[in-house]
Amino acid sequence: MGGSRAVSMSDPLIRELDHYVVLEPGRCEQILTAAETLAWLVVHLECLGEPPADLASLASAELRAERLLATACALELTPGLEIQWFAVRLEPPQ
Repeated sequence: MGGSRAVSMSDPLIRELDHYVVLEPGRCEQILTAAETLAWLVVHLECLGEPPADLASLASAELRAERLLATACALELTPGLEIQWFAVRLEPPQ
């Protein structure tokens, strides 16, 4: 049951991108690869007492992280405290 919840991602095409800006309260923003972002989400999901209700049926934190990356852009860890991630396109150097 926990108070955590996921926030839906608005554009399904954004999932095709390979990098994400991740935001955590009290920390500087980071740019991570998709694999690094998945690992970052796994760490946060494992710290939750219970996963969000819509992810509870998934067997592992890895599967939950994959679902979040594909369908959401924020996860509330405790009431009023959330992490966020946003897909970004990195342009090659000119």
